[in-house]
Amino acid sequence: MSEKLIQIGMDDIDSPDGGCTTHFATILIETLNELNVEWTDYPNLIRLNPGIPYRTRGNGAVALRFLMRSKDVDSIIPIVQELVQDYVEKEYPNTNPGVVFFEEEVPSQVQHLSRLALWRVVPIELAQRVVETCNIPHYSRGNGRGLIGALSAVANNLQGDYTYEYIAYRALKDCDQERGVDVNSVLTMDKTMTDFLFSNLDPSTNRILIEPHGPDPVLFGVRGETAASVIKAGQQVKSKQKVDRWVVFRSNQGTGEHLKHHVAINDLRPYMAAIVSGRVDVEPKMIEGGHSIFRIVDESNRIDCAAYEPSGEFRDIVMKLKIGDRIKIHASVRPASRTHGWTLNLEGLEVDELAEIFDFSNPVCPQCGKRMKSAGTGKGYKCVKCGYRNTEIKRTESYRKRDLSIGLYLPPVRAQRHLTRPLVRANKTNSGVPYGLVTKWHDF
Repeated sequence: MSEKLIQIGMDDIDSPDGGCTTHFATILIETLNELNVEWTDYPNLIRLNPGIPYRTRGNGAVALRFLMRSKDVDSIIPIVQELVQDYVEKEYPNTNPGVVFFEEEVPSQVQHLSRLALWRVVPIELAQRVVETCNIPHYSRGNGRGLIGALSAVANNLQGDYTYEYIAYRALKDCDQERGVDVNSVLTMDKTMTDFLFSNLDPSTNRILIEPHGPDPVLFGVRGETAASVIKAGQQVKSKQKVDRWVVFRSNQGTGEHLKHHVAINDLRPYMAAIVSGRVDVEPKMIEGGHSIFRIVDESNRIDCAAYEPSGEFRDIVMKLKIGDRIKIHASVRPASRTHGWTLNLEGLEVDELAEIFDFSNPVCPQCGKRMKSAGTGKGYKCVKCGYRNTEIKRTESYRKRDLSIGLYLPPVRAQRHLTRPLVRANKTNSGVPYGLVTKWHDF
């Protein structure tokens, strides 16, 4: 019996009052299992440009890829459409779900849009034009913004680096109650499986990072390097609320996929995610609110940079920068407003070269050893203790050892983006679509 590869992308199937695109994906997976589809990949959780101001939580979209009998293909679109209509919060005016459907290949125009969405602003009009030009079967509501994430997710097949996340969900009826994730179980999990996991715990505070705080159905999510490891780790976590269902996602989280482009200051655009090289032009200062502000310059222009208060001890590193230091800024671009100019919001900092800093001191009196004082412009120095004077003597110069090293610095894990490649993943890379899925990668 002939089969076809079907790929479905979806986004914005949630609202601030509840729901979650990944949770909806589990409902769709459950429905598709009843049609006896053959899964060719884990569901993909694709995080997009984190600097977009109107993003959904985490700016994540989902893609599903599977084989199904050719005779059943026509039933897919109405099934998904009905599920979306039943799931979304109809009273919330700013939910703009988008779902796209592909048989076999994804057109090059969609792949181009997907690459843009990782680091640029993608207009809704562009997504709609691609859908129309390529004649892509789709479903959308509202202003159609969900089509951007849907197209972007389905075109990103994670051929480069990727990670996994085990997401456990609570029942929708329980979303107004406290999750109650047990801290000690997370500490134990992270300690026993630390080589296979990342960004589940902030080591400087022991604050757990796997538990969200909104009214959505996600109970907790465990991030790691393999499907087997996140399943093993996730099933060690205890919580007050019962796990209603769980699924393993393959994802670009923790890969730094949004920070691949080096951009000159003059070429920056609002909300762009970019790496910007330059030299420190104005030394950092701490302003009201606990934010650290400084300025860099390159051959094209100057721009302010900001490490905000939530980045915690990362600001201590920033405050050690000096004029002339050559650095790379990992950042998103904050456009100008009435109160400030264009600003690079720091996600990371690479120190490439440290400027040499020298301290100057008045000379020591050769007769009594007392530190001398200036006798006035062009008049040399005098000793106030013994009266010795010298018009030829000069200030002494000494090199100041810098309390900063060459290398990459990131905010603490609790303040990092979903896409940020944490330091524990510096030498870890996964590649290629997994050959075969673990036997049990979901449970409903």
